[in-house]
Amino acid sequence: MDTVEILRTLVAFDTTSCRSNLDLIRWVAAYLDGHGIQARLSHSDDGAKANLLATIGPDAAGGIVLSGHTDVVPVADQDWDSDPFTLVERDGRLQGRGSADMKGFIAACLAAVPRWCGLDLRRPIHLALSYDEEVGCFGIPRLIADLRRNVEPPALAIIGEPTEMRIGLAHRGFYGHRTTFRGRPAHSSEPGLGTSAIEPAALLVAELAEFGRTLSRQGNHTTFNIGRIGGGTAINIVPGCCEVLWEFRPPDEASAAAVRAEVDRLLAAMPAGVAVEMAHVARVPSLATRSDSAAVAIARAMGAGWPPGEIAFGSEAGFFEQAGIPSLVCGPGAIAQAHQPNEWIACSELAAADRFLARLGAWATGSEAPG
Repeated sequence: MDTVEILRTLVAFDTTSCRSNLDLIRWVAAYLDGHGIQARLSHSDDGAKANLLATIGPDAAGGIVLSGHTDVVPVADQDWDSDPFTLVERDGRLQGRGSADMKGFIAACLAAVPRWCGLDLRRPIHLALSYDEEVGCFGIPRLIADLRRNVEPPALAIIGEPTEMRIGLAHRGFYGHRTTFRGRPAHSSEPGLGTSAIEPAALLVAELAEFGRTLSRQGNHTTFNIGRIGGGTAINIVPGCCEVLWEFRPPDEASAAAVRAEVDRLLAAMPAGVAVEMAHVARVPSLATRSDSAAVAIARAMGAGWPPGEIAFGSEAGFFEQAGIPSLVCGPGAIAQAHQPNEWIACSELAAADRFLARLGAWATGSEAPG
């Protein structure tokens, strides 16, 4: 099967994050088994979803991880010209949900498997497919834990998010929170008998905005967003509960620590009679790879695009970095097409990925990959 044929199969699986990805994972496992490759699965707590980890080549250190997520964003309320889960080719473009983000990369990796199996590999190639990236990167920590238990330390992880095959070295992290304030309801004719939960919530929102402006003046690129505020029951009742759903995106761990310290300070200063509960709803570490690293040199030798750049979106790369595996982002397709109605990937992008992965196979034999 070539890359386009495999992509057609992958797109046909509706792996929207609210649904199971098991049918796709089982298909991939069977495909790999047909080439003599055993896949390991690590399931979500409810068993409805699974990661897949498979190794082509020897059980040795110094290999390369090719990582992609299997889930896609919803198509609801989007105006598509065709069935989102049927791949359609038009004017050199392949249209379908997940074609760019990021089943195109996964398809190219799977299409390369027969060629890799025919080589005398001295370095292993690890395929790592995760679940629930789009809703908070919930599958990748479990996949990496499985990898660290069962695979010799790799030299590099490439996360195949759409970068038009250019190397992405850095992106901000993403930390989502739900902060719930609980006061004491009372009739508004005697507000002193109650304790408002909305007032401290509003204070937190205002203070976060001011802190964001302070960081910006200092040249720090951390951003904040208040996504939702909900609280109170009626105009004449002192609100007993208020919830704030908010996130921040730091460029590095030092900035993340500064935000956490500031939030701790703000919450410690809340008025008496208000209880505060903080829940983490998403955590995606930032990525900052040195341009002169050995990992980048390997990717460039395989033909990845240069010069590098910072990417605006988050990825699972930071999780690999935190696990001690040098990482970068590089994959076919353009992020501008991701999550859009009529999502598409150019056939030329898949061809570029095929060439890149052929060079990767040469590198894995111990040969110098052509530049």
